Amino acid sequence: MKLAERCNTTTSYIGHIETGLKFPSMDMIEKMAEILRIEPHLFFINRMKQDDTENIYPKLPVSMKNEINNEIDLSISKVIKEILKKY
Repeated sequence: MKLAERCNTTTSYIGHIETGLKFPSMDMIEKMAEILRIEPHLFFINRMKQDDTENIYPKLPVSMKNEINNEIDLSISKVIKEILKKY
């Protein structure tokens, strides 16, 4: 409950993230990492093999897997563009 409160979200949303029903935005990932005092990439270590999404969310329908992958791609692109703007 504390994580949800500190992230200004609901315990239900955090539960959905934990069970793989929802995928958080990059902002939420960064906020959770900051609160937990870890680097954001640590959420993904040992959970993903390159090109092997079945290990992350094997029971999800293909359409949902594609949606999650698209969200990840968009979020990564956004972060890269932000970084490039600074340089």
